[in-house]
Amino acid sequence: MNGDTAVQLAWFVGAFALVLSALVARRIRLADGIKMALAWVAIFGLVFLAIWTFQAARGG
Repeated sequence: MNGDTAVQLAWFVGAFALVLSALVARRIRLADGIKMALAWVAIFGLVFLAIWTFQAARGG
């Protein structure tokens, strides 16, 4: 593991801890949390699909 990988891992763990602590503090039920996670996955999936479609239409 080089220095860049260690920094990226530390950043990811810190960001994940912040998100997880925010969700725990709000005391969101598991079913609601799963619904929200699936909604975010769908949003990001649609954005990536739109970007990919735009790039394919431009010939790139």
